[in-house]
Amino acid sequence: MNTAWAALTSRRYLVSSWPWRSYAYLLSSVPVGVLTIAVLIGAAAVSAVLSPILIGVLLLTAFPLLGVLIGAIERYRARLMIPAGISSPHAQMPPSIGLRERLRFRRREQASVRSLGYGFLFGVFIWPLNALLAGISLSVLVITLLAPFIARNEQLGMGPWTLTTMREGLLFLVLFGPIWFTVSSYLLGWLAAGQSELAKSLLGPREEELRRNVAELRRSRLDLVDAFETERARIERHLHDGVQQRLVGLTMTLGLAELDLPEGEGRRLVVKAHGEAEAALADLREAVRGIHPRVLVDHGLEAAVREIADRSPLPVTVRIALPDRLPMPIEAAAYFVVSEALGNVAKHAQATHCEVDGWVANDRLVVTITDDGVGSATIGNQSGTPAATGAVTPVGGTGLTGLVTRLDALGGTLDLTSPPGGPTRLRMESPCRLDD
Repeated sequence: MNTAWAALTSRRYLVSSWPWRSYAYLLSSVPVGVLTIAVLIGAAAVSAVLSPILIGVLLLTAFPLLGVLIGAIERYRARLMIPAGISSPHAQMPPSIGLRERLRFRRREQASVRSLGYGFLFGVFIWPLNALLAGISLSVLVITLLAPFIARNEQLGMGPWTLTTMREGLLFLVLFGPIWFTVSSYLLGWLAAGQSELAKSLLGPREEELRRNVAELRRSRLDLVDAFETERARIERHLHDGVQQRLVGLTMTLGLAELDLPEGEGRRLVVKAHGEAEAALADLREAVRGIHPRVLVDHGLEAAVREIADRSPLPVTVRIALPDRLPMPIEAAAYFVVSEALGNVAKHAQATHCEVDGWVANDRLVVTITDDGVGSATIGNQSGTPAATGAVTPVGGTGLTGLVTRLDALGGTLDLTSPPGGPTRLRMESPCRLDD
């Protein structure tokens, strides 16, 4: 008997825990219902009072968040009648999304509005009905059980009967008690089962709604990625067209000054400043290349990875075969995964060689970075490539933290295999389209 409806059709219903579950479910609705309607009325009153200063209007838009709380409480309480529980209808959000974005998304979900409607129905109609029926039933049952003791001391009126002795009370208990328990148990059992099904239909998930919520969440995450890429490109243009040009002008001015000054302390300082300006310009160009690699934009992922490999201090073999250009966010994610991985291999893995492979399989881009280093790489350690495994939340301040978040937004993953002694293999997968 794993459901209330199955229990009601069982011959063992009266000797099972289900009648008492029904009592508990119906009676527990009374304090919860009173609190629910009090909170809703109180919130509405506060919103009405504050509406002239606009805060009240903002509070009204936040009402669906109360529905989220009501739904969570009612799904928990429904376990009395539905042991398997009611699944949450809300879309699962990744840890990378901030609190403000979470609240905004929850407020717009249809499930939140539906839960708010259930809370109003529950606070106005359901709990008074439960209090009346379950309260009367339990009161009669308790008085019937205590009838022999009450009738011994004073008269007890039970409908058309008046009990004046303990013997009459005991006879009433034996004759009337089982009948009342049977009738009330089935009546309240049907009522509790019906209410739990109502809660399940209003507070449970709907497949179409879940698909829509997931799609909306995916779009919002992709919008964040696009906004990040736009900001990255803006910074790159500012550095390239502004700061870099000023540094170029500075190095040219110092070069001319170096030619005009005679030998001495002043010329030595100018030569030193010229060298430092050229070093700063080289660093800036490297930073600009890392912020928004022009070769990636112009020639694609393969050419950009080969450029990274050429700059690496250890030999890197690149084998990338792509049938066509991929969307820029996907290429950028793969590029920065390779860049970060090769940088960490050079710093920490004690490797002598590294291999980068990339291909498309089943409409998914797969990129692997394999090195022959010491292995035993873990997230945040210094013995190899920082890792991400499965649905990873990197720790320790590694450079892959933002990349895992970016891949998660694209529907991709980042996995690590790094046994002691090596080899270490970092594998990235991502859909080849953004609309999957």
